[in-house]
Amino acid sequence: MARTAANGKKIGTPGQRQLRVGELVRHALSEILARGDLREPDLERVVVTVPEVRLSPDLKIATAYVMPLGGQNPEGVVAALDRHRKFLRGEVAHRINMKFAPDLRFRVDTSFEEGSKIDALLRSNPIVRQDIDAPSPDADEDGPDDARD
Repeated sequence: MARTAANGKKIGTPGQRQLRVGELVRHALSEILARGDLREPDLERVVVTVPEVRLSPDLKIATAYVMPLGGQNPEGVVAALDRHRKFLRGEVAHRINMKFAPDLRFRVDTSFEEGSKIDALLRSNPIVRQDIDAPSPDADEDGPDDARD
């Protein structure tokens, strides 16, 4: 059973404000990276995606999970973004309306790899694969309830 705080919220889950500010930071970072404002050789010919930004409960630290499109040299991309952390923080501060801009930390996003591993595990079991490949009963559009002539 999950632990809950006095206010009824589950402990360890991000609050609504954390999620909202995380999305604002994610949009701002994505816009900055898409415009190509950084003059960095490791980022010149790379499209960087920012699938998620998680904020600490006090909104002081934002951890941005980034992945270069194609998965080429993700550690180099993270290192390049770390070198420009102060510039990026200032640009994010201009785009979001908060009293304090959060400190930025960058991590490689591994969620796609983990999803692929889970998918491969599910498909390796013949019984599970049979269930996955079978058409769902909702896929039939002309069911007996729909026929009213």
